Amino acid sequence: ARLCVAPAPVPNTLRDVAPGPAPARETWYAEPAKVFDNLYFVGSKIHSSWALTTSQGIILIDTLFTYNSEEEIVGGLKKLGLDPATVKYVIISHSHSDHVGGAKLMQDRYGSHIVMGGPDWDSIEKSVNGYPLGKPKRDIVADDGQTITLGDTSVTLVTTPGHTPGTLSMLFTVKDNGKPLNVAYSGGTAFNFPSTVPNFDIYIKSQSKMAAAAAAANSTILMSNHSEFDSAISKIRMLPSRKPGEPHPFELGKEAVARYFTVTTECAQAARRKLMQPPK
Repeated sequence: ARLCVAPAPVPNTLRDVAPGPAPARETWYAEPAKVFDNLYFVGSKIHSSWALTTSQGIILIDTLFTYNSEEEIVGGLKKLGLDPATVKYVIISHSHSDHVGGAKLMQDRYGSHIVMGGPDWDSIEKSVNGYPLGKPKRDIVADDGQTITLGDTSVTLVTTPGHTPGTLSMLFTVKDNGKPLNVAYSGGTAFNFPSTVPNFDIYIKSQSKMAAAAAAANSTILMSNHSEFDSAISKIRMLPSRKPGEPHPFELGKEAVARYFTVTTECAQAARRKLMQPPK
């Protein structure tokens, strides 16, 4: 339902608002975890942040809110025995405050390079109220098909506008006890945008594009920046009880990954069709 129900229209003037007080810690805190040989979870109960380790440092994917990025990301990396100062790149899936909140911290404190879609860099720079503690400075503007390479690891960027104009999805490889597995990372999912036919056309095109990219990459793992879409927290809890020879909880298979994007595409098509029906 969270994925497929289009919300009531929200005026754009209401989107650029200053964040309120931080919610209680118990509502968002999650323990960091090693999920694959080279991928670590440093997110919260609802919002994900992933640390992809390489031979020359870390690529961080998404950065939570401003209020919890210090504890979850910086503290989480240290808890896992990783040095946050080795985060060389931070890839932001989109510019909403629940994913870009820690970007300035990583940029200012550790000199991490911030990668984001051009339209989302624009929205950050135009924002008046959304970043009371300061905005990250424009750094790397992502191109479709661009690879962010660090040491022995690369992340391929796929521009998938819809959730925001500059949304990025990603393709990369993780290792499960040495076995390489390919990940499709969906960068923006829910129908948060004003319900218009052109907006749904953009979203539908992006989902079909990412489905094709995931299939071409033989992706058997689906990840997102919200646990509600990929069940990250539940799957991480299954890891300690995994028996030898059992598949990894995140390894779904190519068919399941394809079905995910079929759902996102067809739900958007259904919402678009409703808009085109004459009023009764």
